[in-house]
Amino acid sequence: MSTLVSPAMYRIEGLRQLRNPYTLAFTLAMPFAMYLLFGASMDYASQSVGHANASFYVMVSMGAYGTATAMSSLCSLAASEVGQGWGRQLALTPLSTAGYALTKVLSAMSFAALSVLIVYIAGYVTGAAADDVWRWFASAAITLVLGLVYGLFGLGVGLAFNSDSAAALASISITFFGFFGNVFVPLSGVMLDIAKWTPMYGYAALVRWPATGGALVAGGSDPLWAVVLNVVVWGALFALLVRFGVVRSRRRR
Repeated sequence: MSTLVSPAMYRIEGLRQLRNPYTLAFTLAMPFAMYLLFGASMDYASQSVGHANASFYVMVSMGAYGTATAMSSLCSLAASEVGQGWGRQLALTPLSTAGYALTKVLSAMSFAALSVLIVYIAGYVTGAAADDVWRWFASAAITLVLGLVYGLFGLGVGLAFNSDSAAALASISITFFGFFGNVFVPLSGVMLDIAKWTPMYGYAALVRWPATGGALVAGGSDPLWAVVLNVVVWGALFALLVRFGVVRSRRRR
């Protein structure tokens, strides 16, 4: 009888990643450090940004970055492991391939939640503030739910490249998307126009929505349909990347 989720595998995977300095650095330490660098330590930290202050704005942005990094890197590792023969090993156990994938996604979601929790605690301690408590919970919920899109990205990268470098490639790509997607520092002018077409722009805008209502630091505002469309289109493209990765993975066997 097949098992949908393996608690033992979930526990082992969590401990394995907690011992992995790469995972700790990119998914937990880096968002925390970036929040301190671009948020809490800056002179503008207490300035108002919509229904919150600048520290809150940077805090939720770094939570989104940590979530995207955790989902993409850990899901890419899962895809690489399947390509390296785990599928044959799994066939000897009660755990199905779907159960293996679900356990890995739950592990990635757990690390994403841990990354958000660490950044939010740092924000609370260092003065991040919003007009209402529900804005904290709304931003965190949007961060984790929409972060699943980057699990698709990581899965596609892991299947397409099928090597130990897939996780690094996925994480570096997320950092690149963040810099050019208006995540780390507010962009303006031509750079902002370009950012609106990049993978993390809509995600970051929706995460900030409870605080900003779509208003931009550079002036003006984003319509809700535009940022939702950004997430939907990039989610569809990442799904196509997964399809491409599956086909390429089968050709290598």
